Order: sequence, then structure tokens, then C-alpha cells
Amino acid sequence: MKLIGIEEHFLTTEIGAAWHAIGLDAVDPSVAFHAGKIEGRLLDLADDRLALMDEAGLDVQVLSLTTPMLHDLGPASVDLARRTNDALAAAVARHPTRFQALATLPVAIPEEAALELERCVRTLGFKGTMLCGRVGDRHLDDAAFSPILHCAESLGAPILLHPRTPPAAVREAYYSGIGPVVDAAFATFGLGWHYDAGIQFIRLVLAGTFDRMPGLQVILGHWGELVLFYAERLAAMDRVSGLDQPIATYLRRNLWVTASGMFLPHYLERAAAIVGADRLLFSTDFPYQYRPGGDARRFLETCGLDEPARAGFAHGNWERLTGQGAD
Repeated sequence: MKLIGIEEHFLTTEIGAAWHAIGLDAVDPSVAFHAGKIEGRLLDLADDRLALMDEAGLDVQVLSLTTPMLHDLGPASVDLARRTNDALAAAVARHPTRFQALATLPVAIPEEAALELERCVRTLGFKGTMLCGRVGDRHLDDAAFSPILHCAESLGAPILLHPRTPPAAVREAYYSGIGPVVDAAFATFGLGWHYDAGIQFIRLVLAGTFDRMPGLQVILGHWGELVLFYAERLAAMDRVSGLDQPIATYLRRNLWVTASGMFLPHYLERAAAIVGADRLLFSTDFPYQYRPGGDARRFLETCGLDEPARAGFAHGNWERLTGQGAD
């Protein structure tokens, strides 16, 4: 059974240098995570990556730029995004049966980002885009970002909404005071990243984004970035939200959920109960969650889904979402 991982990351030396040039490594602890062996795996889009895919049992990686993407780079991100996407398209062309791609966008310049998303989907054959939530102090539900969201809806291009590090004030208030290393972990991969991404999605819901753009499709990783486990509490806001639909409707109509390497059958069961088994997507969160020994393939085989749902989880749901048809 073909296995497609839809959240699999890369980095370029040019983007790493751009982060360092603006001092992003001093204010965002996640930049330091892209070092050593992890950096080598992020940078490689050739034989070593393919060998690790084979070892995990993954047939296809859908490539996306790692966090914090280009969100902090301002006008310079326009040309950088184009160069990055062109290089990514070349990598896909070299290995068309092994790689697909999500667009890297100059999100701080929304009109340009919308144009680049259209180019990537229509010309380069990319399957959608990945965004990392906030841009400066603006959330994705800010009206400034509507051109990107409208473009994604019109193209039928899903948005993978990826975690990023919470703002400094939030880290100071909630994730500090234990010790520098633990504070950084707590604010990022321990918990802070996932709250941040989940909140971005809920803000989109509460701001009426999916009432205005009912066809917009968003993917959350890590089994829904905590959102699904509080679906009942979120539903309590129906009486005050003023939305066209109950919140549960948006979870089943506009949200897709992926594993991000958290290979836990009880999490999968919860996700299927909330969004439906036909909205579950596979991913390994390469290289951060990479584990050798056929781990990805083994989870697929033991996840507890029946055969049709398992095929959907493995590849069919992604192909349907992105208009690739059955295979």
C-alpha cells in the first residue's frame, strides 16, 4: 500500500543564513533546533533522504519548509520564496514518484504571497502551502491575510497550519523560570508550539473565516494540535460565536488532521471520531520524529483502521484532497 507523508520538512542554506542575518536565532529558540544531524537531513533532497524514507517505509514525502519559514523576513522574502520554490520544483522533477511539494510563501506581503501560491500550484504543480501562524503580532485571521486564504480556496489548495514559537511575552509569562534549556523546550516542541497552532485554527473559525470561505481546507498536525481533545468545550462557544454553523461542523467540513510522527492508535481513534476517518492524513514529521526500523509502515499496519480507511489514511485521502485521484 502506497504511503505518503504530508508533513516532511526541508531547509536551504540561503534561508538559514537569512534567519541569522536578522538575528532570528536570538529571539526564536526553534532556529537552534536546525543543527547537526537534523540540519543535514533538512538540507538533503537526494539520496540520503530517499534512503531514510525507504528505511521508514515511506513512499512519498510532501516537502515543506521548516518553521519559522519566511514569516519574519519582510519584503526580502518575496524573491527568496520564488528561488526556494523553484529549487523545490527541481527536486520534485528529479524524483517525481518520491516527492511532492507545498509552497513557501512571503506571508508578510500577502498580495505577493497569493500570487506566488497561484504560480506554485498552477505552474509548478505544488499541492498546497504551509503557513506558520502569526506574522509579527498579526494572527492569520487578520484581514490582511485574506488574499492568501481566498487564493487557497479558489485553487482548491489546502493549507498545512504548522506550529511556530509563541511570542516572547507569552513565553515569559507561561514558559519561563525553570531553566533556559527546559524553558525553550517547554515553549516549543514540549507544548507551546502546539497550543499556538491550535489557537490559530480556532481563531480562523471564530473570526468567521470558514463562513466567508466555506471551501477553504486547513490541515493541523500532531493529531489536531490539541484542538480535537477539547472539541466538547469548544462547542460550548456556539451560543456566543454568532457563526453560521456549530463549531463541530467546521471541524468536519474544513479541517484535516495528520499524525506528524505521533504514532498512537488512541489519538487516531479520537481524530477519526471528530473529523471523520476520511479526513485523516499520514505524516512522519521528518526529520524531527524520524525513527529507524520501518516505524511508519508498522504504524500503518497496526493502527486499527479497516482496510478502506487504512488506504485512505495512507494515501487516498491526500490524493482526494489535492485532486490527484485514486492510485
